Amino acid sequence: MLRSYYHNPIQNFIADSSERILGNLAQVHQFALEDRQKNAWLKQIQILKNSFAEFKEGHLFFEFSIPRMGKRVDNIFIFKNLIFVIEFKVGEKQYAAAAKTQTIDYCLDLLNFHAGSDQQKIIPVLVATHADDRNIDWSKLIQLEDVVCCNELNLKETIEHLIQQYEDTAPIDAICWLNSVYKPTPTIIEAAQALYQGHQVEEISRSDAGAINLEISSRKIASIIETSKRNHQKAICFLTGVPGAGKTLAGLNIANQRLKADESEHSVFLSGNGPLVDVLREALTRNTVEIGKSVAKNIKRSEAERGTRTFIQNIHHFRDHYLKSAEVPIEKVVVFDEAQRAWQKDQVSNFMKQKKGIDDFGMSEPEFLIHVMDRHPDWCVVVCLIGGGQEINTGEAGVTEWIEALKQNYPDWKIYYSDKILDEPVYLAATEQRTWLKQQGICESSLHLAVSVRSFRSERVSQLIHHLLDDEAEQAAELYQNIKSDYPIYLTRDLKQAKKWLKTKAKGSERYGIIASSGARRLRAEGIDVKNKISPADWFLNSSRDVRSSYYLEDIATEFDIQGLEIDFSCLAWDINFYYEQGWQYQAFKGTCWQQIRQKEKQQYLLNAYRVLLTRARQGMVIYIPNVDDADWTRPNSKYDSIYQYLKRCGFEYLS
Repeated sequence: MLRSYYHNPIQNFIADSSERILGNLAQVHQFALEDRQKNAWLKQIQILKNSFAEFKEGHLFFEFSIPRMGKRVDNIFIFKNLIFVIEFKVGEKQYAAAAKTQTIDYCLDLLNFHAGSDQQKIIPVLVATHADDRNIDWSKLIQLEDVVCCNELNLKETIEHLIQQYEDTAPIDAICWLNSVYKPTPTIIEAAQALYQGHQVEEISRSDAGAINLEISSRKIASIIETSKRNHQKAICFLTGVPGAGKTLAGLNIANQRLKADESEHSVFLSGNGPLVDVLREALTRNTVEIGKSVAKNIKRSEAERGTRTFIQNIHHFRDHYLKSAEVPIEKVVVFDEAQRAWQKDQVSNFMKQKKGIDDFGMSEPEFLIHVMDRHPDWCVVVCLIGGGQEINTGEAGVTEWIEALKQNYPDWKIYYSDKILDEPVYLAATEQRTWLKQQGICESSLHLAVSVRSFRSERVSQLIHHLLDDEAEQAAELYQNIKSDYPIYLTRDLKQAKKWLKTKAKGSERYGIIASSGARRLRAEGIDVKNKISPADWFLNSSRDVRSSYYLEDIATEFDIQGLEIDFSCLAWDINFYYEQGWQYQAFKGTCWQQIRQKEKQQYLLNAYRVLLTRARQGMVIYIPNVDDADWTRPNSKYDSIYQYLKRCGFEYLS
């Protein structure tokens, strides 16, 4: 991807004709050039020429790519050691809050993901051409808590003041800066939007050695699809990965790329995670409509919704459709997200009996889904995205049911898997199935994503949480000492303090919110009601001015709302359904009292729920443990204290 549409030393830009600059911009523009865009560029060129005419040094960039966000910065001006990120709002009379947030977001992207910008002074500048003059709050500027607001008349004066305020003696080489490594780590929402717009996965994902296998895994699965198609074979791929490693991103990329490569394959991304489906569909719909407006193309919301519903579907709707029909599915390539959460036979049987009136349904969900795809007379490929230790609900099958279905009924299918399925019991515990898979399957090491890319601050967060949940406090503390400067984790007994920390840490549109276990029923006494159903799309997508959004810190997301998604900063409210007393203890609140959970399977679901919650934050979290006084017998202080003391042993500091 072209990093910048146009760039030049500032004096070359001044000497260049406006018509030639416009021609360069138009030549590489990806969309039909509308008059509005053309006029906006001409106005920017004019303002910049007038403002920078007396500058003898510096380098100017037009339309600098921010692929993680699927957008471009209007201008970047590098002067000695300063990087000015300049966003124009031509014709505007106000400095809109959304425009300020957008400008700060661009700066954060460069700071977090662009190697040449790391540790540099980046200054956000918003130019609303017809707005009034504004004073600069210097104290908030470099911390990216505010932007420089100016108009077309005082841009020159503003830049000069900023240079006097911040310039020092270490200049940036503009060309080296341009060519330095860009390692974006998008949220799954940003990734889905970028892929849907046509970006490649390598453009929006990191390119360092630690995370390169995301691209390699995608290519391997594409190769398996082509082989199956050419040889008229039916195949299933198990793509495994640690929490946050990019399994969903890889799945979206596969479905999207196959849809573009051959529409007749009707590739589709399926998920049983209702909140994830709702959030991604709504994000794609909103983004499609917004992009249409930006290129003067009126796209109706209903039209945008139809496209997103075809691309991303709820697995249960897919199942129910083919339950009623014996037709051969039109989909040749299906990607099942969180395939470990597909239902066991008993769970499906009960559901069919109670909800569908079918008394004799005898298949697990994995078996039925394979059965549907096996209707194809020639070829098909099923891609199962598997997260180890992610089963969080009764009846979720893990990898076991998929392997059992293939073993018993579909011996002719080609099976591709990574060696991690055999090496790690968290994926497949049964010895007999492991032996059979090793004999019948094809091992591909690239079908495992080993590095978490959710937390770009530190890739070892998932390992830290593994130690924490495995009662390995000393190992957790040792690891945390190495990552805490990049990924802070604090403890607090004061909810107000936790909320204040979230609001202070987040900049621009960085998202924060309160999360808790669905079983944390006695947090209700703290005003945290996990039984209050939220709208995930509103919680994850709406602005800080919307009371339904995560920013308001009123609605609480549980593991069911947030699995597969993420936010920048989280407050995890911890209840005594999962407490520490010489090891982890498990209980559920029934009626008016707590009851011990003795069933191993249900204990594992609860452990996994906290694993999900502890791995949702990209940049840091605060863990809130209520400070109670034993006045409420359902909330014994000793149990809350035991959680706090254990987490202190893990090295986490108290938020002061």
